[in-house]
This record gives sequence, structure tokens and C-alpha cells, in this order.
Amino acid sequence: MKPQHYKTVVIGGGIVGAGIFRDLALHGVDTLLIEKKDFSSQTSERSSKMLHGGIRYLENLDFALVFEALHEKNLWLKLTPHLAQEVPFYLPVFKDAKRPLWMIRLGMFLYDFLSSFENSPHQIKSAQDVHALIPDLKTSGLAGAGVYYDGIMDDAKITLEVIYDALKENCAHAMTYTEVTTVTKVHDKNIIHCKNVLTGKVFTVTCDQVVYALGPFTDRFLNSIPMYNWQNVLLPSKGSHLWISNKDLPLKYPIVITTNDDRVIFVIPHGDQILVGTTEVAFNGDYFDVKPSEAEIDYLLSALNDYFPKLGLSHNHILSSFAGIRPLVKENGDGNRGKTSREHKIFQPMSDTYVIAGGKYTTFRVMGQDITREICHKFGRSYNQDISKQILRQRSVLLPFDWKVPTKEELIRICETEGPQTFLDLVVRRLSIPSRKIWELRAAGVDFNQYFMTNLNDLKKYLVISEEDIKNFI
Repeated sequence: MKPQHYKTVVIGGGIVGAGIFRDLALHGVDTLLIEKKDFSSQTSERSSKMLHGGIRYLENLDFALVFEALHEKNLWLKLTPHLAQEVPFYLPVFKDAKRPLWMIRLGMFLYDFLSSFENSPHQIKSAQDVHALIPDLKTSGLAGAGVYYDGIMDDAKITLEVIYDALKENCAHAMTYTEVTTVTKVHDKNIIHCKNVLTGKVFTVTCDQVVYALGPFTDRFLNSIPMYNWQNVLLPSKGSHLWISNKDLPLKYPIVITTNDDRVIFVIPHGDQILVGTTEVAFNGDYFDVKPSEAEIDYLLSALNDYFPKLGLSHNHILSSFAGIRPLVKENGDGNRGKTSREHKIFQPMSDTYVIAGGKYTTFRVMGQDITREICHKFGRSYNQDISKQILRQRSVLLPFDWKVPTKEELIRICETEGPQTFLDLVVRRLSIPSRKIWELRAAGVDFNQYFMTNLNDLKKYLVISEEDIKNFI
């Protein structure tokens, strides 16, 4: 804890809250970031791990969103090349497809145009070329493929590095494992009532301005604060993903699958693993630490086996799975989540309170600029919308495209500089290991239990960790 009064408190430590936190910090505004669990531990680490313009949003005529997202995508490819890479995405087209090859070509040209031709240029491949590059793809009725370029990324690490960069400023402070239990007002001060979920300690901080960047938790939390008289704004959408070894699904390039119900599924190589997702279903359960349902897993496997019939993929081939809740903002219409815009919206239930909802991961930097600009002006500070384009100043110790088993010295350096509080914070987000099967794939020959037991005493100085935590990691 630093001082108990702040100019601004940002509640929510996902990518949107992180972007607003950094923007305020770079402008010298005294700001505290509060997160109930670990930073980026919910929706912001459960994406399809793409920096992209959203080529499928062209059909919804969301040209402004695609334009903005493409330019932000290309900015972050330059700012974080250690966390994001541009790769070709193959979109196979079959003779009975709803969108023939000429339409795909037109859409890809428009996509490149909206990027101001900063994208690597699209291509059209013949069926023979596609078969040579992707030999396991079904060939019956294959007409060819369109190829366009987007970015793949480590979503958790980008969020974390944005926060690390903000904390380089003396005016920036951040707390994980801090639950906001309620918010009240006394005169012109907001009182944030908090509880440390690891220790049980209860405390309060006060602030002049409050920003809520709660993602899918927006409606549920704000409905618990009577003074806001909040009306629900979200259409929550659950998206599930699978990790499969590239030995079982050999693939060099990302593939875009179109399902029989006209959904889009991405199949994306990330080193020795293949990411498959996503679904898009309504969900009303607990939003924390969501798991895929059996029906969603079966849906993804069915789509894979339709496109790769020779591989016979089953539950036994799944290394790990995860799910998250998209905070889509309601629109007038039929409630079709696939067609709902990914535009963000800002609400102001009080003059000193801002709520941001919706949006896309890729556009996080610009989503909150209307909020940060207004807050800066309230405190008599000029606002520079380009200041957040500067390079991030602290890299993660372990990088996704150059992964290796960290040494004891590197583990300690992660604990000292990257802020993990629990064993899962360290393993899942700092080491990028969501399951034992993925550890066994990536750290071949290094026993998980033995590795962490050997380092247990050193790690206990920094983390809430026990032998049971290690043994129970799935």
C-alpha cells in the first residue's frame, strides 16, 4: 500500500483496465489499479490469442472497427515483436461454399485496403497449392484458399507488460488479489472498500475518479452498488478453446474453418501446440475461471474432424482447454452473439465515475482514451493521444517464441519483477504452462513435481505455495 487517497482508481486488471492505467500513468495522473485475482487471469488470457482486424466483421459492415483494429494490430506487432508475430491465415474455400473464391478475394483486398496496405498482401492459392502446404486438409470439393495476414500473440503477457510499463511511473500503483466489496461516497470522495482475498485484511482507499473496466463482470458488480442504479448493458458470450499437440494436428499455418452453422473457428499453431477455438454460446453461471462444457469440446472436435478427417482427433488428443466470457454490449436485434458488434461503449453513472464495456483486445489502447483524456483535463493536464505508442520498458523474463525451462535464477527474477502471488500465477501466466500435459510437451525430460519441489523453498519467499499446490496442478 502506498498513500490511501488517489486521483483515480481503475477497477479491473484485464487488458482494458491495464491500457487505461498505463495511459493515465504516462500522463502523470496518480492512479491505483485493483484486481480481484491475478492480472489478466480471466477473459484477457482466454482469447483466441490473435491481434487482428476481424476480417469476419466486414460482413457486418463494421468498417470503422476493422480499420481501427488493423492499425492497432500493426502498431503492437512493431511494439511487442517478442510477444506477437504476423503470420498467414489460410481460409480454405470449397465448391459449395456460401462465399466463393471471388468473394473471398474481394474481402481480402478490402481488408488490406483498410490496413492502409500495412498488412502483408493477401494471396489466392490453388487447390493443388493448398494440398501441398496442408496435406491433412480434406480435398473433396476444395476450390482453393485465400491467404491473409494477422498477428498471433501471448495475450496474458501483453497485458502484464502494459502494467509493468505503467508501474515505471512513480504515480502508478497496483494491487492484485484485492476484492472491491462495495463503493460509497462521502461528499465528493469515492470510498473503495477492499478485502485482500489471500489474507482477509479489510481496508479502504479513497479517490476523486473511478473507472470500471470489469469486462463480463460489469453488470453483476455494478448492480451490487445501489447508488449507481445500474441497468444491464451486456450480452455475455462464452468462448471455449482447445490446445492440441502439433504431433497430432500437424499444421504450419493458421487455418480458418467455417462450420455448418456458419460459425468461424481458428486453428492456429503456437510453436509445438495448436490452438483451436472458439465457440460462442450464452452463459449465466459463475464468470470466474470458466471451463468449456463437454458440448463445446465436442463441437470443436467435430469441426476439426470435418476439415481433417484422416487425423481422427478425440478427447484423448486434448492437452488443455480453457474458456472465457466476452463482454459484448447489447444491441437492438435478435441477440445473435456472432453478429453483435465488437465496438466498446462508455457509460457515466456519475460525473466522477466511468464504465467501459465491450470492445476487442486488439483495440485496447484506444478504447479508453475518451476516459483518460477527460480525467487528464479534470486535473489540469494536457492530453497526448500518442504517448501510449511508446515502446514498453519491461520485458517478461520468459518469452513465448523462445520458450525454455527457466533456471532457478530466472524463477526468482520472475517472482521479484513480475508480481505473481500464487503458484498458478507463476506457472500459468509467467511460465505460460496451463496444464501438466503442456509442461510434458514443452519441458521434455524435466519432471514437473521434481522441478518445482527442488525450487520450493526459494519460491515460498515470494508466493503462496505448498507441496499440495504442486501435486494438484493438473
